[in-house]
Amino acid sequence: MQETIERYKRHTKDNRTKPIEQNMQHLKTEAANMLKKIELLEVSRWKLLGEGLDSCTLEELQQIEQQLERSVSSIRARKTQVFKEQIEQLKEKEKVLAAENARLCEKPWKGSNEQKENVPYDESSLSSDVETELFIGPPEGRTKRTLQLN
Repeated sequence: MQETIERYKRHTKDNRTKPIEQNMQHLKTEAANMLKKIELLEVSRWKLLGEGLDSCTLEELQQIEQQLERSVSSIRARKTQVFKEQIEQLKEKEKVLAAENARLCEKPWKGSNEQKENVPYDESSLSSDVETELFIGPPEGRTKRTLQLN
């Protein structure tokens, strides 16, 4: 009986360690594959940034150029879309402001009993003779003139 129990314990111990070992081996393989992918992505990134192109063949350079052209095209399309959206928003804002402006122009002015009208500026209605105490000249001239005026 004791022998059967020991065999059972050995068997269960072996069965527990095998899946763990298999899982660890799988994770190590997965980690190694991820590292390779990361290295390839870094090399690709450097090439797209124009670094490390000395070892590239003509075909690789053409592929990089095509990728960059596709990227620029995509960026320009997105930029155009954003500009269109902003234009639409500004047009809506313009409509709202024009409506508010029209509403404000129709309201009578508060603070006065009469409605103010827009009167065009007319230079002939203003007097051009204005007296001021301004004096143009050297500083000593100002003090003499002030004394003469008194």
